[in-house]
Amino acid sequence: MSDPRHTLRARFDHAIVTAFGSHHAGTDPLLRRSQQARFGDYQANVAMSLSKRLGSNPRDVAAAIVANLDVAGVCEAVDVAGPGFVNLTLRADYLGAELGATAAEERLGVLPAETAETVVVDYSAPNVAKEMHVGHLRSTIIGDALVRVLELLGHNVIRQNHLGDWGTPFGMLIEHLVDLGEEEAAHELSVGDLDGFYRQAQAKFNADPAFAERARLRVVALQSGDRQTLGLWGLLVRESNRYFAAVYERLGVTLTDRDLCPESFYNPMLTDVALELESKGLAWLDDGALCAFPPGFAGREGEPLPLIVRKRDGGYGYAATDLAAVRYRARELGATRLVYVVGSPQSQHLAMVFATAGQAGWLESSRAEHVAFGSVLGPDGKMFKTRSGETVKLGALLDEAVERAASVVAEKSPHLDGAERAEVARAVGVGAVKYADLANDRVKDYVFDWDRMLAMDGNTAPYLQYARARVRSIFRRSGEAGPVVDGSAVAIVDPAERALALDLLSFDEAVRSTAELSAPHRLCTYLFGLASSFTTFYERCPVLRADTDEQRRSRLVLCDLTARALQSGLGLLGIQAPDRM
Repeated sequence: MSDPRHTLRARFDHAIVTAFGSHHAGTDPLLRRSQQARFGDYQANVAMSLSKRLGSNPRDVAAAIVANLDVAGVCEAVDVAGPGFVNLTLRADYLGAELGATAAEERLGVLPAETAETVVVDYSAPNVAKEMHVGHLRSTIIGDALVRVLELLGHNVIRQNHLGDWGTPFGMLIEHLVDLGEEEAAHELSVGDLDGFYRQAQAKFNADPAFAERARLRVVALQSGDRQTLGLWGLLVRESNRYFAAVYERLGVTLTDRDLCPESFYNPMLTDVALELESKGLAWLDDGALCAFPPGFAGREGEPLPLIVRKRDGGYGYAATDLAAVRYRARELGATRLVYVVGSPQSQHLAMVFATAGQAGWLESSRAEHVAFGSVLGPDGKMFKTRSGETVKLGALLDEAVERAASVVAEKSPHLDGAERAEVARAVGVGAVKYADLANDRVKDYVFDWDRMLAMDGNTAPYLQYARARVRSIFRRSGEAGPVVDGSAVAIVDPAERALALDLLSFDEAVRSTAELSAPHRLCTYLFGLASSFTTFYERCPVLRADTDEQRRSRLVLCDLTARALQSGLGLLGIQAPDRM
């Protein structure tokens, strides 16, 4: 569907240029949906901002714009209100024609980006030999929603799962594997108890000096490329990746083995990164460590803050790996946009990495952005943990989500058979967890609340899933697979039809703003508004018992488009939309 704002923006641009000169071409008309119907369908606030540049009265600026605004065939009314707001009411036949003409579009009016970019999205990034926990939830599902949206807009998206698979802990892990024997260790890892394996290794490291020394020597062997050590390390990595893949499948995210680009991948590049920074005068020895000092970062006493590229012992930390990743993604992958879906606590670190990379010239044709997110909190307002105080494992969280959803589905949908009920419970449970996270502004913390996220009303996944299923039930009762799609206009008569039509025509805007701001909650807000508008429409406008065949057909088109927009929008969030609930 074509968002009327595309048409109106072009016409506002022409009006502004005509009234005030070509140097004002491209001025954003600041079009917004009106909050109240008495102010029309859309409101343009450009006169206020433009008046400051012109040194004129905002109402006079608005009047001059309206005098040159050609909206024939689009708007039935345009007026200036208040200090200079331009209110616009669309013609009902224009709305109906837009809906009818685009009813057969698979993309539902979402236009491809004007310029397709190569976008690298760094997300999820669990650690080898450790189970995924609730702390990995936000990065994984926010990142996955963003890549889906970016791909829909036509960008070349490269997923990068930056696994933690290198460094000093692997000395103790490999040595513990040696003590157990490969067969026993492989069995223990294969059953998924990665955390137990890690804890056993750490306990031995802390309690046994001889084991700790062997572990340190094993790190040296690993970093020097010892064949046997690399083989043992490979076993840890393979079993961990198999576990990660199972969690991703349950969670319904699009990461696969092809997207793995772990820390070890960059290990051969670290020396070159250090040498290049040194040769460009961007890093030098400080107390034995090679450090970069990007401008604008200072410690508590105002001293320059170092980014440690190479440690005093000659080893490289994750700062060096992150610098190598930026350089590789910009130079080798040709990315024009680097998106890092990483928690807010890493803000300063990533800012220093990006600043150093910028100084080195690695971002001349690219821009790097940190898509930061807050924490998941428990009902007590503290970090979400189990009753025993342990970190909540992601697998256990999904198990509980499906179990709780099964109770809700059994109560609300007794008409479903056992197999269908189990399938719906999986969709509702996992969808509820994902949507509760994505519906919040990502930069904020949020409280994990089972009752709220599984509620069948309010801004929740079950409410949206049920809304879509209810639309599909209309077609089952109608005996039709879907409305007749012949390109004819949809009749927009009732105010509830108009409100729903305006929402349907705003899908493109919601998708586009989600991609531009890396803000999935914008798409969630749109979907909730759409479902709410449909509920009002459904209550006020009989569909199968409409007064005329034409009205019935038009309302079935509105129903069909609503179901498709809900399914598409939820799909972009990685959430299933069952046909029956």
